[in-house]
Amino acid sequence: MKRHERMNALLELLGERGRVDVEEAATALEVSAATMRRDMDALAEQQLLTRTRGGAVLSSVAYDLPIRYKHAHRSEEKEAVAQAAARLVERGDVVGLSGGTTTTAIARALAVRPDFAEAGPQPHLTIVTNSLNIANELAVRPQIKIVLTGGVAHSRSFELVGPFSELVLQQISVDLAFIGANGMDPVMGATVHDEAEARINHLMAERARRAVVVADSSKIGARCFARIGGAEVFDTFITDGGAPEQAVREFTDRGLKVVTAGTVDAG
Repeated sequence: MKRHERMNALLELLGERGRVDVEEAATALEVSAATMRRDMDALAEQQLLTRTRGGAVLSSVAYDLPIRYKHAHRSEEKEAVAQAAARLVERGDVVGLSGGTTTTAIARALAVRPDFAEAGPQPHLTIVTNSLNIANELAVRPQIKIVLTGGVAHSRSFELVGPFSELVLQQISVDLAFIGANGMDPVMGATVHDEAEARINHLMAERARRAVVVADSSKIGARCFARIGGAEVFDTFITDGGAPEQAVREFTDRGLKVVTAGTVDAG
C-alpha cells in the first residue's frame, strides 16, 4: 500500500472509531508500529488528527469529507461488492443507501449505469439516503431523484441521524436498501460503532421490501458496539471473494443469502 493510500486508510479508521492506538492501527493496515507513528505524526502536522499518548484521535475540526471517501481502504473489494449490489437494481426502483465507503461505491456504480443516465422526462431511479456525501455526489445527476432524510449531521461519518431522520423514514417505502456495516458476525449480525447510526440503518432496512447488508470480507467476524440486525432484518449479505467458507456457511445457516462478489451471481 502506498503512503497516501495508507494515510487515507488511517483517516478512515479514525472516521469510524474516533480514536485508535498505534498498535491497533498498525495491525489493521499491516505495517510496523514505527511506520504508523510516522504517519500519525505527518497527519498531525496537517491538523487532520490529534496525537495522543500511544495513538491518535480525530481533530477537533471536521475536515474534508472526501479524504475519507476518495481513496477508501480495500477499494478493490468494495468496488466488487458495489458492482454486485448495483446489478440488483432495476429502472424505476426506489433505493435506500446508508452512509459509508461501500455504499458510496454503490452510489457511484449506479450513477454511471447507462440505463440510468439516459435523458427522459422523469427520473429513472430514486435514491433515499441519510448520507451527505452520497447526496452531494448524486445531486448533479438529473435522471436520479435524491431524497435526503433530515436529521443532525454526525461529525465523523457525515450521516444524518436523530428524530428528524426517523420521521422521514417512517413515512416512506423503498424497494431495495443497501446498508453498510463496520462488523458482520454470524451471531450478532451487522454492527456499527455508533448507536444513532445503527438505529437509522435498522429503520431504513425495515422500510425496504428487500434489505441487503454490504461489507467487505475484512469486516467478517468483527463485532462493534451497536447492532443493526441479522436475518430478521436482512435477507442478503454481499461481500467479496475473500470471505471464509466457514463464515459463509454460518451466515447461510442463520437464514442469510450470501453473495461473494466476483464468484457468485448476485441475481
